[in-house]
Amino acid sequence: MTNKSNDNINAKDFLIGSLVGTLVGASLALLFAPKSGKELRGDINKGAHELKDKAVELKDVAYEKTDEFKKYAKEQSAHIQDIVTEKKQEFEEKYQETKNMIKNKAEEAKKKAKDNVAEVTDKAEDVKDQATKKAEAAVEASEKVKDAIEEAAEDIKEK
Repeated sequence: MTNKSNDNINAKDFLIGSLVGTLVGASLALLFAPKSGKELRGDINKGAHELKDKAVELKDVAYEKTDEFKKYAKEQSAHIQDIVTEKKQEFEEKYQETKNMIKNKAEEAKKKAKDNVAEVTDKAEDVKDQATKKAEAAVEASEKVKDAIEEAAEDIKEK
């Protein structure tokens, strides 16, 4: 893009320089040429017509370059629009992908927490059941000890 822009600027500068050079050269030639008034007026008239023709030619070149610039600007605008649309689509896809990944991770963590709660609850139930069994066994053992002590006390009384 920069190279094409520089070429357009160089072409414009060349055209302007050519026009100015033509004007200066024609003016100097007319002023320093030893001619009669009628010849000088004819040369001036001829130079004016040539200048007018050059101006028309330069105007046409300017219109052509303007059209080229418009076309180039439209192409670049369309290209940039395509890039923006593509990048927007990529961003949306990445956003949805990240959103889904985070959602899945949160669901996994929630499930894992539920599983851990269920496991801890099961272990607590097992500990409770074991504690209940041991308490019952302790109560039973204490009753046996009590009965044994009562029997021993009766044996002692009888003797």
